[in-house]
Amino acid sequence: MDALESLRTRRSVRSYLDRPVSKEDIETMVDCARLAATAINIQPWEFVVVTDRTMLRRIANATDHGHHIAEAPLCVLVFCKDTKYYLEDGCAATQNLLVAANALGLAGCWIAGDKKDYCGVIRELAGVPDGYRLISLVPIGYADGVPSPPKRSLEDVLHWGKF
Repeated sequence: MDALESLRTRRSVRSYLDRPVSKEDIETMVDCARLAATAINIQPWEFVVVTDRTMLRRIANATDHGHHIAEAPLCVLVFCKDTKYYLEDGCAATQNLLVAANALGLAGCWIAGDKKDYCGVIRELAGVPDGYRLISLVPIGYADGVPSPPKRSLEDVLHWGKF
């Protein structure tokens, strides 16, 4: 799948088949995430890939809107060093991760990290040292159905010259 098709067809999926994801595909997705745009080339990100079923349940139970993490084959936790642009950089990496997953025939869902009450719990569960911020939790797997929510049209969002 080419990049434009992957961008246009990516959707948030919260239901996954009971099918493992290969180590090669996981490494490809994280490789794409680490190549995201980054302010001043700081590259503050770290990626924790969780595949252990017990740990996935613990992470899911700690969140407010991520209960489907427990059923995913894996979850990528995106952390960034607490730098000036940690959130922008981590969000760019998360988007790359999701687009790469879609291009590989996988699906995922962006679950908020930054500013959530559970950030500290997730950081502790993952053994991440102080000085890092949780940007996102991204469960990934083979989709058990793909939702197709309506999207705003290009004409509704594109402004030429001024708003």
